[in-house]
Amino acid sequence: MQSSGYKPLFSATYRHFPVENIHPSQSAAPLLRMTGIFKRFGATKALRGVSLELRAGQALALIGENGAGKSTLMKVLSGAHSPDSGSMELAGRRYAPAGPHAARLAGVAMIYQELNLAPDLSVEENIMLGQEHARWGVVDRVAQRRQVRAALERLGHADLPLETPVARLSIGMQQLVEIARALASDAKVIVFDEPTSSLAPADVERLFETIARLRQEGLGVIYISHFLEEVRRVCDCYTVLRDGETVDSGALAGTSTTHIVSVMVGRRIDELYPNVPHTPGETMLSLSGLSGAPKPRDVSFDLRRGEILGLAGLVGAGRTELVRSIFALDPVRGGRVRVGTIYPRATPKARIRAGLAYVSEDRKREGLAQARSIADNITYSRLFPYSRWGWLNLNRRRQAVAQWMQRLEIKAASPERAVETLSGGNQQKVALARVLHQRAEVLLLDEPTRGIDVGTKATIYRQIGELAAEGRAILFVSSYFQELLRVCDRIGVMSRGRLREIRPADAWTEKSLLSRAIESD
Repeated sequence: MQSSGYKPLFSATYRHFPVENIHPSQSAAPLLRMTGIFKRFGATKALRGVSLELRAGQALALIGENGAGKSTLMKVLSGAHSPDSGSMELAGRRYAPAGPHAARLAGVAMIYQELNLAPDLSVEENIMLGQEHARWGVVDRVAQRRQVRAALERLGHADLPLETPVARLSIGMQQLVEIARALASDAKVIVFDEPTSSLAPADVERLFETIARLRQEGLGVIYISHFLEEVRRVCDCYTVLRDGETVDSGALAGTSTTHIVSVMVGRRIDELYPNVPHTPGETMLSLSGLSGAPKPRDVSFDLRRGEILGLAGLVGAGRTELVRSIFALDPVRGGRVRVGTIYPRATPKARIRAGLAYVSEDRKREGLAQARSIADNITYSRLFPYSRWGWLNLNRRRQAVAQWMQRLEIKAASPERAVETLSGGNQQKVALARVLHQRAEVLLLDEPTRGIDVGTKATIYRQIGELAAEGRAILFVSSYFQELLRVCDRIGVMSRGRLREIRPADAWTEKSLLSRAIESD
């Protein structure tokens, strides 16, 4: 296991676009000013006097843990919420949008993690949706296409076929269509909310190029990301929110990552990747020629007790399909799965009884029952400790769940809170608590830290290390190469459904992982 420290994400592959070469406007009036923004939802004070400033040509990183108030603040900016008090100015004028459409007309555009596109409509139709050139019910196609081409040309993609349905485009190109839509509406400020979470490395590079181009044109960019290395590549300044308040802001140059993380969580995190000693033992999970339809393809490996085995790869490499095949959620065409000394039947129920547990990458749709309580989600897969003669002892279960909440630092008023009311990081902790409560010997963790803040990641990394120390065998799937290098004992690389190679973690680098991942057959 390697020691912690800062390394740029994909530094060997991506060009670095130096923000020092982009000079934000130093005019007296900022492009955007938000002052003393308050927002309450019932008894919850979501925002408590938040302020920030953004100048033309600047990229501002909006940083904070899940639940810190970032989303609420951006919903106020985009017109989805009206602030209870406070003021906003855009381009030197009072700004108080009546709704999202009014905000976009005023020059504020949101690029969400989940893209807001009509998949069956064409590129041109999506870019001009809601702002068509029409008179008396007739669309002026010539003027409209001229505007669309101008927007795409500003992004360096004037050759993108306008008639193509966006559903046929890659996620990266769909995101570019969303940005072109913002430019076509004459956006002055563009907000990017976790824009790289589903992108392949090449698409991330194109996004960084696009943001640099937008800044050079004088647009203001607000960039929200849990990847601090990524923030440093894109932004020149930052604002940190904690518990609905602005707690720090300034230039990124000269500000350490340790300082930013400490301000985010309200305490010092000396080691983002805690080193919990653990020693691998006997084999707990063995795959022999496991093949799915169409992925995985002839995958074999052994996972030992007390070991953390990482799986790296690009989008579509087959990592998720492999994990789902192991857990018998996806059909298998061939091969065998051995857990301990037994070969369980290919059903999730049989795999659970054999000692397997699975945390899905899609916690909202697969990993958790969103409308049910924390207690229900943690205990549904193992209720017998709290039942007798068909009756459930709710007090005993509540006490046990409260202990899990304390152990994993799940922030909620009570075990009866619905999971859907929790932040993403706390939801992920509930998913992890479920498999721990299940007492599984082999944990299949698919992107367990995706979309959660740095402080929560540190907690989950520590928990994973402690589980390995307790003798659990852990298969850890991640698109974030740095965490695999820091957390895992060995790392395997998947490409086109095949497991290419497994080496000790210290024998890999980000460059070598990526190089292996993009190799063809």
